[in-house]
Amino acid sequence: METLIILTYTAICVGVFKAFRIPLNKWTVPTAALGGVVLVGTMVFVMNFNHPYSEITREYFVTTPILPEVRGKVQSVEAKPGVLLKKDDVLFTIDPEPFQLAVDDLAAQFEVANADAKRAEELLRRKLGSQRDADNARGRANSLAAKLASAKRDLQSTQVRAPSDGYVLQVAVRPGVMAVPMPLRPVMIFLPVEEMYLIGWYRQNNLQRLVVGNEAEVAFDSIPGRVFSGVVASVPPGIRQGQVQPSGELIDPGLAPAPGRVAVLIQITDERFEDYRPLIIGGAYAQSAVYSEHAEHVQIIRRVILRMSSWLNYFFPFH
Repeated sequence: METLIILTYTAICVGVFKAFRIPLNKWTVPTAALGGVVLVGTMVFVMNFNHPYSEITREYFVTTPILPEVRGKVQSVEAKPGVLLKKDDVLFTIDPEPFQLAVDDLAAQFEVANADAKRAEELLRRKLGSQRDADNARGRANSLAAKLASAKRDLQSTQVRAPSDGYVLQVAVRPGVMAVPMPLRPVMIFLPVEEMYLIGWYRQNNLQRLVVGNEAEVAFDSIPGRVFSGVVASVPPGIRQGQVQPSGELIDPGLAPAPGRVAVLIQITDERFEDYRPLIIGGAYAQSAVYSEHAEHVQIIRRVILRMSSWLNYFFPFH
């Protein structure tokens, strides 16, 4: 940013020197250089403090790790990375044969137990049996009914389905692989279709001007030459560098991390943004600026510089 300002000032000086045919000597050149240092330095200081800028702004999203509820060998993988899925669409299937056998076995046991329970109740009604026998028979039937319901649920769980509308970002499972319900080993990464979070990482020096409701502008790397308007939605009351969790040790100042930046949530309100939304993927990189009500006369400089930075996104190295 400062480089753009210096280059702009240099270009203006060159134009003035040529237009007015000012000679280059030991008086004019130092005067232009010193004037540039004072002018540019003051302008940058006022602008940076009152209208903060973040070169680190990113679109964040929350993913859902996909884990099977039962252990078994993967039979087929239906989901394809990057393809839109609807809620309850099948992602992959686990071999259902062992679970079907368990259901059949419990179903047969339950049928016998239920018949025994009815017979015991009938004998009790005729006063040919005891209450204890009837209670035991009914208890066994109820227990088998619960086990049968659990087995049927396990059988249904062999078809792992999408938890909501969304996309599979990563498929790390293949037919023949043993799928295990371990929280630390998800077999797929699922991206729900929901609003993402645009976070601008601002320096702590800017906290006095980072106020909820202040106007903001965002320039995405993936959309060169376009700047979108928005507002500051929230400013968190804490940052990761100050986080402390209960432990048996005291805080060590020698291990204090770097100052860290403030994660400012920006909500884009520009109506044009919807036309470009397909170009903004999760994790998209951007630059952003926040405009306060202080020193409004230098806002235009910040706006121009942000747009110049956006146009520079057209240029990138080829490999």
